[in-house]
Amino acid sequence: MGELTQVGTFEMVDEVLGECGAVQQRLRKLPARVVVYLLLAATLFEECGYPAVWRKLTGALEALPLPTVTATALWHAAPGSARARCGPCSTCCAARPRRSAPPEPAGPGCWWLPSTARTWTSPTMRTCAPGWARGPTSTPAASGYPQVLLVALVACGTRAVIDAVFGPRKPGEPVLGRRLLRSLHQGMVVLLDRGFATNPFLQAVAGTGAGFLARLSAVRKPPILRRFDDGSFLSQIGTVQVRIIECEITISTATGRHSGVYRLATTLLDPHRYPAFELVRLYHERWEVESAYFAVKQSMLGRRVLRARTWPGIAQEIYALLTVYQVIRVAIADATSTVPGADPDRASFSIALHTARDQSVQAAGVIAATTIDLLGAIGRAVLNHLMPTRRLRVSPRAVKRPLSRYAYKSLRVDRRTYKATISIDILLTGPNSP
Repeated sequence: MGELTQVGTFEMVDEVLGECGAVQQRLRKLPARVVVYLLLAATLFEECGYPAVWRKLTGALEALPLPTVTATALWHAAPGSARARCGPCSTCCAARPRRSAPPEPAGPGCWWLPSTARTWTSPTMRTCAPGWARGPTSTPAASGYPQVLLVALVACGTRAVIDAVFGPRKPGEPVLGRRLLRSLHQGMVVLLDRGFATNPFLQAVAGTGAGFLARLSAVRKPPILRRFDDGSFLSQIGTVQVRIIECEITISTATGRHSGVYRLATTLLDPHRYPAFELVRLYHERWEVESAYFAVKQSMLGRRVLRARTWPGIAQEIYALLTVYQVIRVAIADATSTVPGADPDRASFSIALHTARDQSVQAAGVIAATTIDLLGAIGRAVLNHLMPTRRLRVSPRAVKRPLSRYAYKSLRVDRRTYKATISIDILLTGPNSP
């Protein structure tokens, strides 16, 4: 896979195959390691079928005596086939989250006070495999496709995946999210949206030793136990003591003003060390997980339906997507760490992805040189095309794909760019106050 092989090394793949018990017992045309790299390469070229991916993966190796492999041998996932022998967990080699998540750089945008910020939420992916809950049938392009719910814990600084689980939609986000508690620890602040802000779930998160900052729904009526000077107040959620922060966020543009009230709960109880205003600003970083999901679903997958039609194949494909995403994030983090003051937010995932595709086709940089180069071709491409400082987000979250293919005008989406000013006001009136 070109330069990405320096992160997802041969030794790492062999180690994971050994843990899964998927090492071949005899030499075949498609050894287990080759099958793993084929599945990983397929996530770089989602628009291609497996025979085309095989040609791209071996195109620069024409001088070597390569075996002739049929299309059926490449995509067939029946019991006894090469893909089935590898098993679903064999593709989580480089991006097994707790094994290879890049450390948070010391630069801007990666640390908040003495803690690292993590966030999670969940998108859905479409698949052709039968059996799970189907998606909404009102959207023409998504009609009738079963959906897989993915819940991931993502680092706000590097957008690296710390841990991820997936399954049917029916149990819901909090049920799958409980499996991510294994990756929480002290020194971590977890940002949660309203879908996870239930009493049992927040108590479970607090029990891991990690702090949390969660948005509460408007119907919650937390009691006021004590007032703090910064406008927040001490309260109780289940058995956990929390601080409640109520704020009004206003965005002003040439078209007018838009405001909304947010109610946040956190286990960071010291108002002097963790001021309310800084916590409100920190909660905006929760959107970094949406950028990570966009990179996987749009930039890599192209909003296509997953290839696999069996549950082991679906797990294999999702692990492969997360693996390649993680490897590219490692390359981006290595590149930005070489430039003092460079924020990883300015690194373009699309540029890194396209450069990784070129490297894979050329089979360039597979073996690392004697001197380790943290940049490499991918890093240099990213640093040569750093994006400008991110603008304020002023557009509300909306469905980009309308229910009707003729409804673009009726949505009345304003695509123009405005200069915006954002103001945050901490509200001193609590939910139980007159």
